[in-house]
Amino acid sequence: MSDHDDHDHAACGHDHGPKHIYIFSPSSAVRDKAAFRRGVARLRAMGHEVEIDPDALASHTRFAGDDETRLAAISRAAASGADIALISRGGYGLTRLLPQLPYKAIAKAIERGTEFVGISDFTAFQNAVLAKTGAITWAGPALGADLGTEEEPDDIMLACLDDLFSGHGEGAGWELPRPRKGTAAAAAAPVQKPFTVKQGTLWGGNLAVLSSLIGTPYLPDIKGGVLFFEDIGEHPYRLERLLTQWLHAGLLARQKAIVLGQFNEYKLTAHDKGFKLDSVVQWLRSQLKVPVLTGLPHGHVPTKVLLPVGAPVSLSVDERDALLFWGHLR
Repeated sequence: MSDHDDHDHAACGHDHGPKHIYIFSPSSAVRDKAAFRRGVARLRAMGHEVEIDPDALASHTRFAGDDETRLAAISRAAASGADIALISRGGYGLTRLLPQLPYKAIAKAIERGTEFVGISDFTAFQNAVLAKTGAITWAGPALGADLGTEEEPDDIMLACLDDLFSGHGEGAGWELPRPRKGTAAAAAAPVQKPFTVKQGTLWGGNLAVLSSLIGTPYLPDIKGGVLFFEDIGEHPYRLERLLTQWLHAGLLARQKAIVLGQFNEYKLTAHDKGFKLDSVVQWLRSQLKVPVLTGLPHGHVPTKVLLPVGAPVSLSVDERDALLFWGHLR
């Protein structure tokens, strides 16, 4: 991430001015309207122009409007001319819209400079757009959950968002977790040997949503990529079952690296008898020659880096230090 304190804004040539941010709801209905309002207020307090889609707070059963309403909202976001098109929340609803998405309009909007940003269910949109057009979108925050918190939003997430706003974001670094001494994970996973992926397409997102795209035209056909996963509320055995599908479909072995982000809000039980997330990671490593890295600060957690889905990246690992680098994309 950039060093904001020492950076000379006047000399860098990037636009540090206020941005036009378009808020839209392509998935589930917004239930926490207070968080929605707080998120909008925070963006405006930062000096940005916030435009709210007329159906951003619509509700139809569990969705933010019926399918036609949400498709129209996506089209308006693409036509808005905004610098950033930011989802209000994830949930569920985009996979059913994928055949009708206005792919050409979305790709033209991205070419003109609109950055589409979101997480969770937005994974379906991002990977379908990548599969159909090759355009880059950003896995990052949602308005309510990340910017509409009662407490101050996470500093790292805000810094990454500011990097996107100003065009400074070039990469994301993190420290690989150290397995606890005396555990099977520590014995099976010594310090990662240094390696470098000189170039590969960064792609991925929410594991459950991505898995629902296997066998469809909306999963990108990427070989030699850097594939990242995150998820929430999925017990480790369910995560392993999803990863097994990817393994048996031959999709994991085609990549240059697998990067695991944050998996949270699940509960282990007495029945597990020691089976946990580390068990899944070690099993996956035993099945693959491809490196499997952990600890990426991305997912349904306050501290999250923004990741350009579809961008060419390099990946370097030296012992516990990992760095994804994409440089300036515009």
